[in-house]
Amino acid sequence: MPKSYLIDMDGVIVRGSELIPGADQFLARLQARGIKFLILTNNPMYTPIDLLHRLQRIGVNLTTDHLYTSAMATADFLSRQKPHGTAFVIGESGLTQALYEVGYVLTDHAPDYVVVGETTSLSYERLTHAVRLVTEGARLIATNPDPSGPGEGGLVPACGAIAAFIESATGVTPYFVGKPNALMMRHALRFLNEHSENAIMVGDRMDTDIRVGTEAGLETVLVLTGHTQRDMVERFPYQPTRIVDSVADLEL
Repeated sequence: MPKSYLIDMDGVIVRGSELIPGADQFLARLQARGIKFLILTNNPMYTPIDLLHRLQRIGVNLTTDHLYTSAMATADFLSRQKPHGTAFVIGESGLTQALYEVGYVLTDHAPDYVVVGETTSLSYERLTHAVRLVTEGARLIATNPDPSGPGEGGLVPACGAIAAFIESATGVTPYFVGKPNALMMRHALRFLNEHSENAIMVGDRMDTDIRVGTEAGLETVLVLTGHTQRDMVERFPYQPTRIVDSVADLEL
């Protein structure tokens, strides 16, 4: 029985808005052999439909069942912690839609949770309201700990930076659901209907992808098309199962 694949998106399948050479052929080989796989991203801003459109524009033909985001993992986590709860959200449609789909009500009045994602329209007013809600007892959840990420024109603040603002103002530490929390792997495996013993994590970062795969009990593959260079690997106390130059070189 072939192993299933959990595949990081940025740095493995795409680099910015461009396809990494051979990544489309790798995905096509998975589909041709009937191997189950999910493409993962810590970015909670976009819905699976948005991501699907982005991939289709560069020649990758998948379905939304092949895409899993930190927003979806966060919604899954909250639906199990407190079914049909309420949340005040700082984020975009990828996060709000995921919460709606699990039956959450979005409100700015006495919510069960303040949920932080990433947004391009952050206001001081909403930050202030989030701080006050957390101070009044709302639990603080964040989709991922990334402090910054790539954007048009250069680096942009990401979820971790927004969550750090609220944490500094309230003294309350947020709970991060996305990588490197192994919880996201468990939710992704459940989404895929797979077990960790029969899954492989493919990523370009030692500090998130390989770490989370290792902690979740998966076989791990490091690709060198993104953040990590080969000479950096030995610095880490955990090691990938395999290292390849690109997913194009990965034998199934």
